[in-house]
Amino acid sequence: MSASYAAHPSHSRGRRYAESVPLYRSEFQRDRDRIIHSKAFRRLEYKTQVFVNHEGDLYRTRLTHSLEVAQIARTVARSMGLNEDLTEAIALAHDLGHTPFGHAGQDALNHCMKPYGGFEHNLQSLRVVDLLEDAYAEFPGLNLTFETREGILKHCSTQDAQHLGDVGERFLAKTQPSLEAQLTNIADEIAYNNHDIDDGLRSGLISLEQLEQVPLFAKTYELVRQQYPTVAGRRLIHEILRRLIAQMVVDLIETSLSAIQASGVISQDDVRQQTKPLMRYSNALREQKNELKRFLRENLYFHPTVYRMTWRAQRIIESLFNAFMQDVRLLPPKHQQAVQQLVALEGEAGQSRAIADYIAGMTDRYAMSQYGALFDLSRVE
Repeated sequence: MSASYAAHPSHSRGRRYAESVPLYRSEFQRDRDRIIHSKAFRRLEYKTQVFVNHEGDLYRTRLTHSLEVAQIARTVARSMGLNEDLTEAIALAHDLGHTPFGHAGQDALNHCMKPYGGFEHNLQSLRVVDLLEDAYAEFPGLNLTFETREGILKHCSTQDAQHLGDVGERFLAKTQPSLEAQLTNIADEIAYNNHDIDDGLRSGLISLEQLEQVPLFAKTYELVRQQYPTVAGRRLIHEILRRLIAQMVVDLIETSLSAIQASGVISQDDVRQQTKPLMRYSNALREQKNELKRFLRENLYFHPTVYRMTWRAQRIIESLFNAFMQDVRLLPPKHQQAVQQLVALEGEAGQSRAIADYIAGMTDRYAMSQYGALFDLSRVE
């Protein structure tokens, strides 16, 4: 049963381009289906989460990460009476604009784009669903509902918000998005904190002994060892992580329900007028979770092996961007046309944005292939 403050498709603020009401599915189900069938969603299979796809078959990619976020978010949404279809649509779309090579690629492309307004993957995800997908005859993009588009845009500067119309309004008015959007933002964090531990342990770059210094992990580790003293290896790790996820999910549900009750909200409009998000952890868990994030940043994300991959990724992205800026004839014909169209509207900034669109849409292996084609002289016949 839906809560009164949950999003309801019949009360949606609509789509940018009017369409007939879908048969046998809701507006939010239609959004989810369009996202799953998009090219950008399929590309996530070959985009880095932490480890480049070719480094191992079992490491997470942006695609498997997005599926894990959707699973966690739907569980919470159902338990709280929120809209599951909207929650899933936001979760599946939240990384559509991510570059190849994960955050390393984003940082490199942002550096290249600094003179032209910068690059941010949340904004790019919105750009993908609003403009860059080209499957439909009657409109550009996927023409998603306002509520899904709002959820995709997790954060945004005031300067950028001024140019985003309806989805930018809340950043200017300092209001909140739907509870489904708030939930998906936290589910994203729950997913990557735990699966990055899993991938880090699998890679051997971090160890259980190191993680025992992190209170949140250590407590759960000890409980598992007490219950299953002979379990080891991957089974031990899985038992720890499933409990960590459950602990975060339960804390999120219980703390958020208490906050909702204390706030007195009874409608979506009430939710939006709050001064801070209602979906939240308890203070105690938030502090423990932040300590876990610091551990991962210092010991995994900046590990020399990962950092070398990061350095190579940045070199690939920057080299491709600079080459295409110097000579757009190096681009495929379709993207040369995109450059011409945006240059006519925005000048040099339009050229850079079209090139950023092309690079951001690449998979890891396609980016490496394009880099090799341009800079590996041994491949010249």
